[in-house]
Amino acid sequence: MGEIYATLFFISAGSLAFQVTLTRIFSLAQWYHFAFMAISLALLGIGASGSFLYIAPPSWKERLAKLFPWFGPAFSASVLFSYLAANYIPFDSYRIAWEPIQYFYLLAYFLAISLPFFWSGLSVGVSLAAFPAHSATLYAASLGGSALGCILPLATLPTVGGEGSVVVCALIGMLAWLGSVKGWRKIPASFLGLLLILLAFNPPSFLEIKLSPYKELSQTLHQKGAKLLLRRWNAFSRIDVVDAPTIHSAPGLSLSFQGKLPPQKAIFIDGSDPTPVTSVANLDFLDSTPSALPHLLRPRAKVLILEARGGFEVLTALKLGAPQITAVEGNPLVIWAVQDFLGEFSGGIYHNPAVKVVNVEGRSFLKSTDEKFDLIILSLADSRRVITSGAYSLSENYLYTLEAFEDYLNHLTDDGILVVHRWFQVPPSESLKVGALAVKALKKAGVENPAPHLIALRSWSTVLILVGKRPFTVEEIERVKAFCRGKFDLVYYQGMREEEANVYNVLPEPYHYRAFLSLLRDEDKFIKAYPFDISPPTDDRPFFFHFFRWVQTPHILRMMGKVWLPFGGSGYLVLLILLGVAAFAAVAFIIFPLKFAPSPGAIPLRVWAGVLAYFGLLGIGYIMVEVPLIQKLILFLDRPIYAFSIVVASLLVSSGVGSLLSGRAPWSFALLAVSVLAFIYPWVIGKVFPGLIGLPLALRVILAGVILSPLGLLMGIPFPRGIREVSERWPNLIPWAWGINGSLSVVGSILAAMLALSFGFRWALTAGSLAYLGTWLVHRHLKG
Repeated sequence: MGEIYATLFFISAGSLAFQVTLTRIFSLAQWYHFAFMAISLALLGIGASGSFLYIAPPSWKERLAKLFPWFGPAFSASVLFSYLAANYIPFDSYRIAWEPIQYFYLLAYFLAISLPFFWSGLSVGVSLAAFPAHSATLYAASLGGSALGCILPLATLPTVGGEGSVVVCALIGMLAWLGSVKGWRKIPASFLGLLLILLAFNPPSFLEIKLSPYKELSQTLHQKGAKLLLRRWNAFSRIDVVDAPTIHSAPGLSLSFQGKLPPQKAIFIDGSDPTPVTSVANLDFLDSTPSALPHLLRPRAKVLILEARGGFEVLTALKLGAPQITAVEGNPLVIWAVQDFLGEFSGGIYHNPAVKVVNVEGRSFLKSTDEKFDLIILSLADSRRVITSGAYSLSENYLYTLEAFEDYLNHLTDDGILVVHRWFQVPPSESLKVGALAVKALKKAGVENPAPHLIALRSWSTVLILVGKRPFTVEEIERVKAFCRGKFDLVYYQGMREEEANVYNVLPEPYHYRAFLSLLRDEDKFIKAYPFDISPPTDDRPFFFHFFRWVQTPHILRMMGKVWLPFGGSGYLVLLILLGVAAFAAVAFIIFPLKFAPSPGAIPLRVWAGVLAYFGLLGIGYIMVEVPLIQKLILFLDRPIYAFSIVVASLLVSSGVGSLLSGRAPWSFALLAVSVLAFIYPWVIGKVFPGLIGLPLALRVILAGVILSPLGLLMGIPFPRGIREVSERWPNLIPWAWGINGSLSVVGSILAAMLALSFGFRWALTAGSLAYLGTWLVHRHLKG
C-alpha cells in the first residue's frame, strides 16, 4: 500500500500545483476571467474520470489497478502536452462571433487543459475502487498531496517562472513513478526526473508563454524600436520592463500643453496595466495634469500615495513641493525596478529623502499606522477599460470598498483631501461608483450633507474626484475653476451651474455633471434607477468593476453577432454561459454512465437517489464554502494567490486529518457542525480579521490557518465516511459517486462566484451551509 499512497500523494500534489500555476499563466496570457473559466471547466476532468471508471468493464479496472505505478509518468506527460496544446491552439476569444472555427479551438483548448485533471481524478477513483476499506487513508493522502501542491507554486514561480513551474508540475509526476517502481526501472525514472529539473531552470523557447495579441505588452513589443529590458516573476505577478519610442504616458494631460514629454519606460504587470517610469529631464508637463490640482489646494502637504507603481504621482508631489511623501506599493518587483534597475533613469525618486517607500498593500498599511495625511491619493494604476466588456467584473478590489473609504477618511487630517483618479467613460460609470462610495462613507462618518465635501472634474481621458474631510471653501472652489481654465471640464461642486460643465472636451450632453448632481440629491434613488450597477462595493462584495444589471441583457443580445462584446458583454454573463456548460457536462457525466450500469435493477432506486444527493450536495457544499473563503481572505492575506494557497492548503490539511478520524468521528454531528460553522464564519471573519490586517503577513497566514482548521477538519469527515457506507453493499457505485462529487464541484464553484457577485460572500457561504444541511438530511439513505 505504501506505493499506492506515494503515487496518490504526488499526483494530487502535481494536479493542484498545475491548477494554481495555470491560473497565473492564464491571467498573464489572457485575462483574469478567462483563467477562471478555463480552470473551472478543466476540473470537469475529475468528474469525467469517475464516469469513465464506472462504465469501464471489470477487466479494464483490474488492468488499471495493475498499471497504477505508471499513472505518475502518464500524469507528467499529460501536464506537458496540456500546456503546449493550450499555448499553441490559435483560440481568439474576440473572433469567435464571426469565425465558427473558434468554437472548435475553444473545445480543443478545454479538452487539452482537462487531461491532467482526468489523470489525477482517475488515480483517486482507481485507488478508492480497488481499496474501499482504506478510503479514509487514501483520501487523506490525496488531500495532503493537494495541500502541498497549493503551496508549491509560491516557491516555484519566483524561482523558475511560469514556464519552469509547469515543468516542476510534470516533475512531481516523475517523483510518483520513482516512489512506486523498483530495481532497474528507477534508472529511467531518475534520468527523466533530472532532465525535467534541467528544463525547469532552462526552459526552451518553445515553452515560452504566448500572450494574447490584445494585451498591451504584445502590442508595445510589436512597435518599431521596442526593446524588452527585463522580465521577472514573483508568486503573484510577472513584470516586463520595456523601452519603446512610442511610450508616452501622462494620464489626463491637458490638450493645451504644447511642450514635449520626457523619455519614459514602462513596467507591465501580467502583460497589462503599463505604468510609466519617467525621466526627470523635463517635468513641466506635470503642471498640466489633473494630478497637480490637489497639491495646489494643499501646498506642502504630507502625502500618502496608494499603488505608487512607477512613481508618476510621487514625481508630481516632489515637483510641486511636498516635503513628506509615503509611497505604498504592494509589488516588490515594481519597487526594485524603479528603485534599482531604472534608478538612474528615474532620477532616484524612490531614494529621495522626502520619499518613504513601503512594500505592503494599501489597506494593510492603513491598519498598521495611526498617521494622518493631508492628501491620500489613489493613483490610476490600471489600464482604461470599457465597462461593457466585463473583462474585470470577477476581480476583487479591496481599495475601492466602503470600508476602505472609511479608512481613508479616518487617516486624513482635519484639513485633508482624498484624491481619486479614474478613467473617463461614457456613460459615466467608474467615476460615479467612486462618487457613491464617497457619499456613503461621508454619511457613515457623520456628515449629513456630503455635497460641499465633493469636487469632480474631467480631462479628455480621466476623471478626478476630490473628497474633503471638511467642506471646500469658496476660495478653494475658485482655485479649482482657475485650474480648469487650462482645458479641464468641471463636473461637480456644490452650487455649480450646468453651463459651467462640458466646455472644453465637449460631449453631446453634460452627462457627468447631471449624473453627479442626481447622485448628490438622492443617492439611493439614483443608484437604484441607473442602468449600470454603481452601488458602493463593500468588503463582503468587493467587485468595483462589476457594473452588470439585468436590464443590459436585451442590448447585449441585440448586438451579438454584430459587435463582439467580449464574453457576452459582461463578466456576469460569462458565469451564466459557464454554468450552463458545466451543468450540461455534469448531467452527462452523471446520467450517461447509467446506461452502462451493471444490473441497474439490482440496486434500489432510493440508493441511486441517495448516492446522487449525498455526493452531489457534498461536492457543491465543499466548494461553495471554499471559494467564498478564498475571496473573503484576499484582503487579509494581500494577494489572490496567497489566499488561494493558504485557504485551500489549510482546509485540505485539516480535511486530511478529518478523513483519518472519520471512522471514529460522529458522522451526523460532523455534517451539522459544518453547516453551522459555514453559516457563522463570515460573521467571525468580518468582525475579527479587519482589526488584524495590520499584522505582519507571516502572522496573518498562521492565524488564517488556525481559524480555518476546525472547519476543514469537519469537512474532511463526510466523504470517506460516505464511501465506506456505499462500499459495504454497493462497491460498484464508488466510481460513480466520485464522478458526481467532481462534476458538481465545478457547478458549485460557479454558483459561489455568481452569488458573491450579486449578494456577497456571506450569502455564498450560507448557500454552502445549506448544501451541508441537505447532505445531513440524506446521509442515512446511502445504505438503502
